[in-house]
Amino acid sequence: MRLRCAVLDDYQNAATAFADWSPLGDRVEVVPHTEHFATEDALAAALADADIVVTLRERVPFPASLLDRLPRLKLLIASGMRNSVIDYEAARANGVTVCGTESSGTPPVELTWALLLGLARGIVQENGALRAGGPWQSTVGADLHGRRLGLLGLGRIGSRVARVGLAFGMEVTAWSQNLTKERADETGVALAPSKDDLLATSDFVSVHLALSDRTRGLVGARELALLKPTAYLINTARAAIVDQDALLTALHEGRIAGAGVDVFDIEPLPADHPVRTAPRLLATPHLGYVSRSNYERYYGQAVEAVAAYLSGAPVRLLG
Repeated sequence: MRLRCAVLDDYQNAATAFADWSPLGDRVEVVPHTEHFATEDALAAALADADIVVTLRERVPFPASLLDRLPRLKLLIASGMRNSVIDYEAARANGVTVCGTESSGTPPVELTWALLLGLARGIVQENGALRAGGPWQSTVGADLHGRRLGLLGLGRIGSRVARVGLAFGMEVTAWSQNLTKERADETGVALAPSKDDLLATSDFVSVHLALSDRTRGLVGARELALLKPTAYLINTARAAIVDQDALLTALHEGRIAGAGVDVFDIEPLPADHPVRTAPRLLATPHLGYVSRSNYERYYGQAVEAVAAYLSGAPVRLLG
């Protein structure tokens, strides 16, 4: 009997387009789901006959309450090697093997700069005006050269963002709870004396921290009030690091020049969500990791993970 492999949130039908599933032969039937299941009941119903599930990043939580409702599930594959929304203890209790895939940090670095540059030069507004026969030149761009880029986080992604900033001739500073001067020096950036100092003195602030109890709500109303009125905030990390309501208030009141956001408290965003119509906001639907190279890696290694599991030697185990 063929095993059923459900692929969740495959909005672009990418699972079969970017990976060759033929090595699995007639042993596995791939079932892509292009829609998002917003409730646990809907998800449990959709996965009731799934033996294998491939889930993208941390879009879909797998708590014990869901895993207990999926008696057929034996293999759960998550893209990336870190996933905070899977209950690993419950997976073990239910006999579910959890595997990951490798992930490149390059695509989110590139999207960070797409958002930052788009904001700085008014790309969306100017393009919209040009295509609609509107005014010829209606914005005055913000310079990068000689301006300060403040990074919250200087890890795998933040350090790459820093190098691009330096190439633009920006003054780059960084801060996180554990960042040392030695680490900052290695990347060629300055260690900010404090989070507040970084926020108050930067022209562009970009978030590159992992979500944890220490970083949840790290940038709230008080922190946003420290930003210059000409400053821009970019968040391609995790939505919960920045207080979304406080950010929307700051944008509506014009207390910062703008924000570029790729991550949200609710994904996909409801059609009537206030983020969709917020002023001074350049937003993308969580595209940070969405690139050809990452999808080839995610789904190609998902095929490998299924084959390895079927041979009795699972790879890239998580939890």
